[in-house]
Amino acid sequence: MIVKPYLSQVDLWPQTGCHILAQFDQDSIIVYQAYNTAIGHFAATHGYFGGDFSFQLTSWIKTSFLWIMYRSGWGTKKNQEVILAVRLKHSGFEAILNEAIHTYFVPEVYATEEEWKAALKHSSVVLQWDPDRDPAGAKVSHRALQLGLRGSTLEHYAHDWIVGIEDISEFVRRQFAHVDTNTWSDLFIPYQMIYTSVRSDIAARLGIMRTDVDPAQ
Repeated sequence: MIVKPYLSQVDLWPQTGCHILAQFDQDSIIVYQAYNTAIGHFAATHGYFGGDFSFQLTSWIKTSFLWIMYRSGWGTKKNQEVILAVRLKHSGFEAILNEAIHTYFVPEVYATEEEWKAALKHSSVVLQWDPDRDPAGAKVSHRALQLGLRGSTLEHYAHDWIVGIEDISEFVRRQFAHVDTNTWSDLFIPYQMIYTSVRSDIAARLGIMRTDVDPAQ
């Protein structure tokens, strides 16, 4: 996982809209999850999800590091102490996006509410866009992607599409000290760029804004 100063990145990110902000390379993309110690340590040790992990519940993945920090309180909330950086194959991530159905009715996508409800009921992936966050947890103007996995997609995620799982809990704890003391100039977070490798039809359906501009430039 590549990390860089937060302040060197934030002004390069999109100011508004629904973008997939993530760390990725030519083979994979990183998503984040927070778990209790039993589930988190099993996953990090074995490279897949098992043990106490439940396949009966919806499992949410996030591409935005700061959104998972907001959700987990920088790893301080109960049962969210272990922060995992899960590296997925691009093909697996695209399969997840292809299955995704919004958690709310979007008239531009679904002909009727009944059609949307039926699609949502039978889908193995649900999607929602939430305001992304700054290090202190305050809302920012652009949106962060959340994907809820269940059923067959969750099985494939847990066992077939993972390239590697890294326990980044200690890194998170060290960086939270800078948030806690409001010294953001010392804060490092994973390097994140706008993910553009999404099929145009999927991007249009899910409201993903695409750009050819690399924030690193």
